[in-house]
Amino acid sequence: MSYIPNTQQEQMQMLKACGLSEIDDLFSQIPTTLKLKQPLNLPGPLAEASLIKHMNILASKNINLDTATSFLGAGAYDHLVPSVIKHLVSRGEFLTAYTPYQAEISQGVLQSIFEFQTLIAELTGMEAANASMYDGATALAEAALLACNATRRRKVGLPANLHPEWIEVARTYLENQDIEPVIIPYQSDSGQIDIATMDASLAKELSCLVVQQPNFFGCIEDATGICSWIKNGDGLLVAAVNPISLGILKRPGDYGADIVVGDGGSLGNPLSYGGPTVGFFATSGTSLIRRMPGRIVGETIDGESKRGYVLTMQTREQHIRREKATSNICTNQALNALVATMYLSLLGKQGLRAVANQCLQKTAYLQQALLRAGYQRRFTGPCFNEFTISGDVDWAKVNHQMLDKGFLAGLPLQQFDKDLSDSLLLAVTEARTKEEIDEFSGLLGGYCSGS
Repeated sequence: MSYIPNTQQEQMQMLKACGLSEIDDLFSQIPTTLKLKQPLNLPGPLAEASLIKHMNILASKNINLDTATSFLGAGAYDHLVPSVIKHLVSRGEFLTAYTPYQAEISQGVLQSIFEFQTLIAELTGMEAANASMYDGATALAEAALLACNATRRRKVGLPANLHPEWIEVARTYLENQDIEPVIIPYQSDSGQIDIATMDASLAKELSCLVVQQPNFFGCIEDATGICSWIKNGDGLLVAAVNPISLGILKRPGDYGADIVVGDGGSLGNPLSYGGPTVGFFATSGTSLIRRMPGRIVGETIDGESKRGYVLTMQTREQHIRREKATSNICTNQALNALVATMYLSLLGKQGLRAVANQCLQKTAYLQQALLRAGYQRRFTGPCFNEFTISGDVDWAKVNHQMLDKGFLAGLPLQQFDKDLSDSLLLAVTEARTKEEIDEFSGLLGGYCSGS
């Protein structure tokens, strides 16, 4: 208890008030088999200067994008971030403003959230968006719960080509509420959802079907066909989208999606070793909007007819009765959402389209180079900024060797599916130059030829 600022006498007074005699009594419910029998094998304390030096040595072992060029994606992508964002978002008004419960002191924060909601709604083609979610995976899980509550059904369709970690998050949410996740197969050749082989009666049992666009393998799905299939059974379509792809792909609202979720980490937020990021959640129709988790900021006028912003909906336990809460989510990622708002505002419609187009073209360029080197396309479906190659190589070993040469190569898929042990998932964004792609493909091609 050395880090708690109280004396031994004060500790004894608190224990007495609890009806306990010693601190170990606080942990009596923990089985003895789970308790350590000896102290952790850790070094002793260090002086402040020595500790800082030690931590700097540990930090220097991390790989960063100043010393390595990344072709690794799988949900976290190395995009260019306009330098103005760093300077604007570090302003004190944004970093120190209190969580927006009190509208009278948080107008700036509330307005930034309102603008985020507006941009996400426009980007996705939906009527309304909420103030943001923790990340894309939790947004998807919340969407599945919303669909179950709205349709009164207890099954959720999750495609096998959805990001594996998103599937696991969804399972955690659903199975603990007695909701059955139904895994939807994908075509082994195209990598896309195999709707043609599915029983039409299943659509009448599912509360919703999730479609990831592009999917985990980077393939673009036939979202319109998938939407028709689930709507024929009166289920909902949940679109989990890469927001950058919406610069050139059809908006989910335009092909009939009921709920749209995604991860906004690509919208100006730095990678930061995987987080924090920001999830977005949008939907249409009064009944679904009222069921949205989290909070929604609305625009209003005050007593002097001046424009103002307020928390219009707060469907969480902190503000309403527990049985009426639509979700347990207790916050939103306001600062990360602000970054995304700045990014979309700075780029505008044409800028986002240019970024998406570069992702598309540079991905195709690398893919063709690796095919010429002797690798094969694992899936034939059209790709956006990721694709999967296959080859008779040890991808884990290759990745280590490529790292020594200054490249973060792709993600070996064996860890998710043994049938994909020969496959590597690669990502290319607008941040990669032609020179970087040429050097990378040349080095990677050498492993395929055995040189």
